[in-house]
Amino acid sequence: MDQRFDATERFAEGAQFIAGRLRSGSSGRTQDVVDPATGETVYSYELAGAAEVDAAVDAARQAFAEWGGATPGERSDTLHRFAAALAEDAGDLARAESLNCGKPIKLSEEFDVPGSIDNAAFFAGAARHLEGKAAGEYSPDHTSVIRREPIGVVGSIAPWNYPLQMAAWKVLPAIAAGNTIVLKPAEITPFTSLLFAQAAQRAGLPDGVLNIVSGAGRDAGERLVGHPSVAMTSFTGSTAVGKRVAEIATGTVKRLHLELGGKAPFVVFDDADLEAAVHGAVAGALINTGQDCTAATRAYVQRPLYDAFVRGVADLMATVRLGDPFDPSTDLGPLISHAQRDRVAGFVDRARAYATVVTGGEAPGGELAKGAYYRPTLVAGAAQDSEIVQSELFGPVLVVLPFDSDDEGIALANDTPYGLAASAWSRDVYRTGRATREINAGCVWVNDHIPIISEMPHGGAKASGFGKDMSAYSFEEYTQVKHVMYDNTAVARKDWHRTVFGDRP
Repeated sequence: MDQRFDATERFAEGAQFIAGRLRSGSSGRTQDVVDPATGETVYSYELAGAAEVDAAVDAARQAFAEWGGATPGERSDTLHRFAAALAEDAGDLARAESLNCGKPIKLSEEFDVPGSIDNAAFFAGAARHLEGKAAGEYSPDHTSVIRREPIGVVGSIAPWNYPLQMAAWKVLPAIAAGNTIVLKPAEITPFTSLLFAQAAQRAGLPDGVLNIVSGAGRDAGERLVGHPSVAMTSFTGSTAVGKRVAEIATGTVKRLHLELGGKAPFVVFDDADLEAAVHGAVAGALINTGQDCTAATRAYVQRPLYDAFVRGVADLMATVRLGDPFDPSTDLGPLISHAQRDRVAGFVDRARAYATVVTGGEAPGGELAKGAYYRPTLVAGAAQDSEIVQSELFGPVLVVLPFDSDDEGIALANDTPYGLAASAWSRDVYRTGRATREINAGCVWVNDHIPIISEMPHGGAKASGFGKDMSAYSFEEYTQVKHVMYDNTAVARKDWHRTVFGDRP
């Protein structure tokens, strides 16, 4: 039985979802969607242009009056039905994600899809808990109340590495708070965003609350960010593109949320459980073929454990099984494209001049040569200021460096422009406590690397951006706080009026 998702049949009407229906783009440009495991085109569609962006924003603007005025309970009920609809579609979502991105089916089925369903269930509950400061008399003559109100139309741009989860992270807190949204997925990975929107419609989300425009960044993306009716922009992607998004957004003074690149350090102190650290490093470096902004990319290992760590990681990487993403035994799928595979290979090939490729460092031959595969790779001996240590690769590559003192290890961990995620490995609670305080990152794991949960926030510092996805903290991004102040005196002439006119009453 062929498990591959039939996008041509499912999205025959087009890859735009506007005001509750699928439609074609009108840009005059066709986009081929390629299966990265085979290099074969599995779907072609016309990209969104300015007309589709404008139509989607208009649909969201019109839907805002109703959805923004719905009660928290009404929004919660819809999101509960949405979570159930996603659960019904779990098989299609997993197959579509694996076809579109090359993810091993076990990753799609056990991580991407259940995580997204859980996000929907979480925000169904969180919709009823938009909290503010308690009403009170902070001035003797007035009662103050804090209102949390939706912002309006949100224009969000999601990346290609986790299309389903990024759709969930962008859409769910926005609509739970009463906003409406136009989401632009990466044009090469539109499938699960479209399925996500169709599930929302089945669940009873009013037409226009969630719209999808599948288009190129230079055209649809920039049009969306700069649109005068869009009140907020949320972007996940590279730091370089994030800077461009920020430039455009400032033109209309929008609320801005940026989740950008990462170069996560993996700090192993000399009292760490070596076996746990080795397994954690391989899993943390290779998840989603390393195409994860929180992936372990820089392992700093205190010198007494360094040699054993390098041997252990190299040996374990050698057991990782590359193969067909739809084979349940496959551990590692291809990168998103041959271009991305070649980019990663370029980093590794240039590093040979100044470091040692301990294992990997090549694309496999045979049948896998048709796809964008690259073997798990460990690089040792690179300098801290080298390209492979400082730059985001987005591939299955781990660089390992030694350190001596705890001071040095933490300093090295902080020595890149990024600050999205990190991990510290030690049996000593004081060591790990110090690491969690002093490593500058939005998330620091202790004796683990990668797990995320709906109740806790995700977001970075420094060049990794600002703002939070998931959790109740995400409402800080998608609501505006309004202070309402009531006079309690019923006195016409207030004492403070004398500072403007007249004398004290």
